Amino acid sequence: MSGEIINTCDMPATRLVELYELKTVSPVEAVNEALARIANIDGDVNAYCLVDEEAALAAAKMSESRWMKSEPQGLADGVPLSVKDIVLTKGHTVRRGSRTTPENEPDRFDCPAVGRLREHGAVIIGRTTTPEYGWKGLCDSPLTGITRNPWDTSKTPGGSSGGAAVSAALGMAHLNIGTDGGGSVRIPAAFTGVFGFKATFGRVPVFPPSAMGTLSHVGPLTRTVEDAAMIMNIITQPDSRDWSALPHVSLDYRTGLDLGMRNLSIAFSPTLGYAKVAPEVASIVADAVKVLEAQGAVIDEVDPDFDDPKEIFSAHWDLGAARLVEKVPQERRIEMDPGLLRIAERGWKLTLAQHADAVDARVELGHKMNLFHETYDLLVTPAMPIPAFTAGQDLADQDSQNDWMDWSPFTYPFNLTGQPACVVPCGFTALGLPVGLQIVGARYADPLVLRAASAFEEVHPFQMPEAANVTH
Repeated sequence: MSGEIINTCDMPATRLVELYELKTVSPVEAVNEALARIANIDGDVNAYCLVDEEAALAAAKMSESRWMKSEPQGLADGVPLSVKDIVLTKGHTVRRGSRTTPENEPDRFDCPAVGRLREHGAVIIGRTTTPEYGWKGLCDSPLTGITRNPWDTSKTPGGSSGGAAVSAALGMAHLNIGTDGGGSVRIPAAFTGVFGFKATFGRVPVFPPSAMGTLSHVGPLTRTVEDAAMIMNIITQPDSRDWSALPHVSLDYRTGLDLGMRNLSIAFSPTLGYAKVAPEVASIVADAVKVLEAQGAVIDEVDPDFDDPKEIFSAHWDLGAARLVEKVPQERRIEMDPGLLRIAERGWKLTLAQHADAVDARVELGHKMNLFHETYDLLVTPAMPIPAFTAGQDLADQDSQNDWMDWSPFTYPFNLTGQPACVVPCGFTALGLPVGLQIVGARYADPLVLRAASAFEEVHPFQMPEAANVTH
């Protein structure tokens, strides 16, 4: 299976599968190239905390044998895959970015998403970095150190799925699985210039359940919308271990990606009514919305009718953090991220009445958004109000901010409501840092969100950081 030299790291997963079918590229070649790229450039960005070269090459050889017989195992047979180091993977020890987790206790089973991808032949090449237990929208941890932005290694890639986003941006893996409890797929997608998708809550089965409860999702980070749709076709398959999962719908998420924006009713909210957005980011996002309008969408500039739900979100998030920390022996908590301990302390102080009030407020927020989408097909906002800031810092502005939510006001509302939301790269600042556009749909309108993202991608295709050129 040889011929012209093709850089498989720089092509979409969908194209890679086509070349496997034509027998012009081998899964062994593709996996070797992915491993070589990680070896060459990951030292600069720290996206991976584990690279499983032996298992990846063994899986690639089995995939190659199937393709040679024209008997692929599934939709992603032989495609390199990374998994965030929170998501359970059989045979891997999941450390969750924490020194307090066991060093050598391999998982006995796959979580649903990993299991489905493995069944479809995806080749797991390694595990990507996360902050401790995924507690914040950044990507540094006591265990693995600081993960860096490929566009400027002095900056953060965001998080908590920061390693997965960097892996996608630099072509270290074609398919990347992250988690999103308050923006943890969408924040790093915005900061690194890749595509990130959080489906309707329950659409992707999850097990074991997250400590963050119904805020948490599993989703893809890729370089194209179609690659994310490929993942969705796989990870939405049913799994009875998740009792909160939605009924499975037989649907090809790639169907309809080419239908465009004509006559879609879109609400553009530059601030959601409460966020402060950097002027340069605001200008880039406004230009991106004009692209949607030029494609035939009907745009109204309007805010949804809700105040900043940070306190509602925090009541849920802090309680989840408290549940995580209370499982760690008191004498070992000194090894943990001080920021995680701080929000856990807040969680312990929450009263039952305060939590019940937050639950009621969350229900009201979801109700308002349901009504909002009776008028508008989609809502678009900036993904982030600022570009990526200094790596290793929890706050973009130490004087005015207290939490990561303060600099990420656009993402967590839609974890509360369980709506599908994605981020598409829409431009760059004068300093060359990516800016993202967030597209939000009504609950269950996942295909429509992907369709709008695909239409925008036609005009603004993914750009790869120059750092990836080291392997060219």
